[in-house]
Amino acid sequence: MNKSVSFGAAFLLTFGVAASASAQLLGADNPPGSQQENATLDRVVAVVNDDVILQSELDEAVANVQHQYAQTPGQLPPPDVLQRQVLERLILNKLQVQRANDNGVQVSNDELDAAVASVAQQNKMTVDQLQQAMAQDHVDYSSFRANLRDQLLIQRLRQQVMQDSAQVSDAEIDNMLANPAFKAGEVHLAHIDIGLPNGADADAIAKAQAKADKVEADLKSGKDFRAEAISSSDAQDALEGGDLGWRRVDELPAAFASQIDQMQPGEVSTPLRTPDGFTIVKVMEKRSADARQIVTEYHGLHIMIKPSALVSDQDAQNHINQIYHEVVDQHQDFSTLAKKDSQDPSTANIGGDMGWFMQDDWGSEIGKRVATMQPNQVSQPFKTQDGSWHLIQLLGTRQTDKTSDIQREQARQAIAVRKGTEAYQQFLRDLRSDAYIDIRLPGALGGNQSGDAATAGSSGTP
Repeated sequence: MNKSVSFGAAFLLTFGVAASASAQLLGADNPPGSQQENATLDRVVAVVNDDVILQSELDEAVANVQHQYAQTPGQLPPPDVLQRQVLERLILNKLQVQRANDNGVQVSNDELDAAVASVAQQNKMTVDQLQQAMAQDHVDYSSFRANLRDQLLIQRLRQQVMQDSAQVSDAEIDNMLANPAFKAGEVHLAHIDIGLPNGADADAIAKAQAKADKVEADLKSGKDFRAEAISSSDAQDALEGGDLGWRRVDELPAAFASQIDQMQPGEVSTPLRTPDGFTIVKVMEKRSADARQIVTEYHGLHIMIKPSALVSDQDAQNHINQIYHEVVDQHQDFSTLAKKDSQDPSTANIGGDMGWFMQDDWGSEIGKRVATMQPNQVSQPFKTQDGSWHLIQLLGTRQTDKTSDIQREQARQAIAVRKGTEAYQQFLRDLRSDAYIDIRLPGALGGNQSGDAATAGSSGTP
């Protein structure tokens, strides 16, 4: 098998050797004779609160980035800069995992197995084939699982922080709907961040401004934006070329939205001052928002039979098949049977009436069924992922203008995303600033750092 496994650039940055730090540290500072070489390779390059990052972890992560850019090595910064960028990413990941553990965030083995299966599926492999491919690429499978668990912990920590900060009032929604930016559509953005430490003095600000001005001059002289982001940006996504993907204009901080709305695809902004430094933004593409939202609504009746400790899956299937036979062949009333037999607590007492609903309101599996049905048609019995069996009778369809409802929901989501993103960026700044970090990488700033001597990150980013 010669398949190459793709984990994605962001994941590769965190994928390193997950061997026991305590075991390797036994010889890290005072190695006995024959262990001198291994101790040098596995020396501590950073202390992060009560944890450490080893040289071997950093080397592995750097090698993964270099592998990712094997076809375009010229886009990578000099080796020392690349090492510092990757180390900063590892430090921030380590801090987030520590906080997730402190907050009681957990990932079960079943959830981890599902994530591994998802990676395998993305690579068009089975889990066994994935393990074989990783073995051929000299990637340790247990380390892969450990790092994948860390990424899931970080995702859940982010969701936790964002949800806690994403309360949206009706007044905020009304203000958003009245803002011209709400109808401005979406933009595909890339960015370059020049970070500042907390409490930066005038000299530090002047140096950051000078660096931002140089980046702007390089871009004006024709340097590729992606290459410049990789080599110069302090943002967490620098090694992905600063690509932010598609964003709704109304999700962007107000300081950016008005300027970006005036820019055309391909345009690059001047350095924009943020709370944490300077940001240069490039508008890659734009697309307009739909003026009206006309949707198809469905009206149907529903019967659900669910297996239980007393009812086997086969018995449940036989029951739903019997009901189907009674409706289709014996012409019994669907609503009467729903009241008698359905186990759906939300519709059984009203004869299975689902009311008018949009396609996926009752889940994608039911949505797919009703989308192919004609009025008065009864579906074949079908099983959903939760193991329950279903029968649907479609009563009718209609076209409905949902512009107002959908716009209010879009506005709510846009405000929640913006507030949540800003809250998480502040959370990361505080996490980095409050941490005990001792960087021992040769050529880097050492000693006890609280985020001030290292990369400030991308907190001012759209």
